[in-house]
Amino acid sequence: MKNKVVITCAITGGIHTPTLSKYLPYKPEDIAKQSIDAAEAGASILHLHARDPNTGKPIGDVNVYKKFLKNIHNNTDAVINITTGGSPNMPPEERLAAVLEFQPEMCSLNMGSMNFSFHPLANKVKNWKFDWEEEYIRSSNSFIFRNTFEDIERVYHLTKNLNIKFEHECYDIGHLYNLAYFRNLGYFRDSLFVQGVFGILGGIGSSLDNLMFMKNTAHNLFGDDLKWSTLSAGKTQISMATHSTLIGGHIRVGLEDNLFLSKGQLAESNASQVRKIRTIVEELGYEVATPEEARLILGLKGNKMVNI
Repeated sequence: MKNKVVITCAITGGIHTPTLSKYLPYKPEDIAKQSIDAAEAGASILHLHARDPNTGKPIGDVNVYKKFLKNIHNNTDAVINITTGGSPNMPPEERLAAVLEFQPEMCSLNMGSMNFSFHPLANKVKNWKFDWEEEYIRSSNSFIFRNTFEDIERVYHLTKNLNIKFEHECYDIGHLYNLAYFRNLGYFRDSLFVQGVFGILGGIGSSLDNLMFMKNTAHNLFGDDLKWSTLSAGKTQISMATHSTLIGGHIRVGLEDNLFLSKGQLAESNASQVRKIRTIVEELGYEVATPEEARLILGLKGNKMVNI
């Protein structure tokens, strides 16, 4: 399995808005289709958020999740990973609701509070498709993405009997030490899956030096009891994923993190990004993990043990 690379695809997220790309899925049928297509292209894990079907606004409504989760579950073998991040201004209870309802194989868990801003995106748009978008983006310069020690502990206790694997999202070096603090208390004792997050305004920047710093720190803290993955927001998405592959890590792509396929060219689907990074991975001599191989690598409970 050492030569296998797990590709996660983050389908829609809670940051980008419909005006920024006509290809960003927000209706349940589009989220489902793009998820299935991304799995067929080589993504073994699908990281999923929900959006208001009428406006594209990020929401945590389990009834909206129901409209696309079963379709994905029935039409692909990919691992379903549901966010607990939601969006930076979403209440913690709303962010966790879908995970408790559907008990997926995986869920994300952000390992620290932080400034989380994407307000410069608003300067690129003159005409907005929906009324909520401009204020949401511009006001992000005041967002504090809440992930307190209390919040993290609460997620742990509410989910500890559901056998859900955490994707520990670490946006800066201190988040790794937060995870180590909880490990020292006896939490998260299974092998870890750490997602290094780069390029968010408020978190660590995207560079090879920072990737090596984060990954080496993680291994110093957790030893070999760790599977590392990398996501990078914006234009460095593919280059940072390539670096991650070369240093023995796994990777994440998707329209949540980057709307483009190449400079000036919008990605017309999540699958197009998956196909691009898959080609690079295979040209470098690695193999893309299948969903079943990803389950073995990460120690997942299997897709028959979910409540979808």
